[in-house]
Amino acid sequence: MIRVQYFARLRELAGKGQEMLDREQMTVQELLDWAEETYPGFGKDDIQVAVNEEYALPEDVIRSGDECAFIPPVSGG
Repeated sequence: MIRVQYFARLRELAGKGQEMLDREQMTVQELLDWAEETYPGFGKDDIQVAVNEEYALPEDVIRSGDECAFIPPVSGG
């Protein structure tokens, strides 16, 4: 199981703060593709992913037991 956490507008879009995916492993890119397919309008091209509290690259592998966080772009002034 992979734990996924949502923040800011992504939390509103998903309708939840976190969920568990029944997967043994997947890449960060596969996770982003899954999120875009599951939650249309997710904006996968603008989202950063942290795996176990460290920023991850699209080709990085996520394994069962890992915790992922989707981090939307930050704006402000």
